[in-house]
Amino acid sequence: MNFLFAWRYFKAKKSTNAINIIAWISILAIIIGSAALVLVLSVFNGFEGLVKSLYSSFYTDLKISPEKGKVVNITPAQLAKLKNLNGIKNFALVLEEKALVQNGDYQTIIYLKGVDENYRYTSGVATHLLNDGKYELGTADAPRLIIGAGVEGALGIYADNNLQPLNIYLPRKGSSTAIDMTEDVSSDTIRTSAAFLIQQDFDNKYGITNIDFLRRSLRLEPDAYSGVEIVVTNPAQADKIKRNIQQVFGAGYLVQNKYEQNRSLYSIMNVERWVIYAILCLILVVAAFNMIGALTMLVLEKKKDIAVLHALGANRNFIQRIFLSEGLLLALIGGGIGMLLAALMAWLQTTFHLIPLEGGSFLISYYPVKLKITDFLLVGGTIFIIALIASWLPAAKAARQEFSLRSE
Repeated sequence: MNFLFAWRYFKAKKSTNAINIIAWISILAIIIGSAALVLVLSVFNGFEGLVKSLYSSFYTDLKISPEKGKVVNITPAQLAKLKNLNGIKNFALVLEEKALVQNGDYQTIIYLKGVDENYRYTSGVATHLLNDGKYELGTADAPRLIIGAGVEGALGIYADNNLQPLNIYLPRKGSSTAIDMTEDVSSDTIRTSAAFLIQQDFDNKYGITNIDFLRRSLRLEPDAYSGVEIVVTNPAQADKIKRNIQQVFGAGYLVQNKYEQNRSLYSIMNVERWVIYAILCLILVVAAFNMIGALTMLVLEKKKDIAVLHALGANRNFIQRIFLSEGLLLALIGGGIGMLLAALMAWLQTTFHLIPLEGGSFLISYYPVKLKITDFLLVGGTIFIIALIASWLPAAKAARQEFSLRSE
């Protein structure tokens, strides 16, 4: 019933045209605010999905690593148990150490990652190679190196057709405090086979090579690894599989899911999302002030109507609910139109790529957009709460005023 009165008051002609103007200004502000919130969150979702997909090309669903130190022993028996666990699709054994790579006068420090033959099936490196590069890791005696595009630039080479071998230096685990360059530092040559382009964090610092070459250079035991990178059949079951792996390996081994491997990245993206949301909510706060003005003037306009309703038996709570409903009606109209407009614009961007990304150095040429039902629920809930708060003061004023049918 109170919504029926609110709808009639909204449609009815007002004695003062300013009431209609202010009401429509508040609706327009809500339309802009809700559309902006949904669109910006959707663009953020698009970039977030893009970044996560790029990181997924380098980080697997699960990873086993040492709880302390750089390497841990993993026995064939443990690997056999891991292979027999339900939900494990594939896994790769890896070794990792910093290395100095030289090409004449050019040199750079990289994270050298030695991997086995399964690595090309557990990561996306093989699908992100540049130009005519081939996924070749070589052997222990004739290793090949796949480097990030940033490393390629730092060394001043084209990795896919570089004929000159690179010098590579690796630190060994020494037993004495004094450094013996012949015993504590491994010196070797290595040829490049390709360069990859995934994401700047990886492109500027990683090189991929044969795990047997790296183990020999570091003089490590046959069962020593930096970790096991695991791909699961169903990513939704990753946490359950993680617990099963932890039971198999026990203490001394750290098992991490994709979020835990990139905790800082996900935390930063989450903070950025809420900061953007808070800033754009200011548009809705501006709309709330307009709504307060429109409803206050409507209360003054409908003094006699309020008195008639009171004479017919309406109590103060009913009067208050009418004007609360009026405010919620304005929010419903504005929020509904705004979210529909945002959905239409997102569809146009996804379909026709209307707004391009400037610069030409990105993996995609347009702003990515991804609509989520949770964003619509969040924006709708925000509009409802702001409208309820904004409507409360005029509605409370209408309920408290003295009821009289006499004209003064």
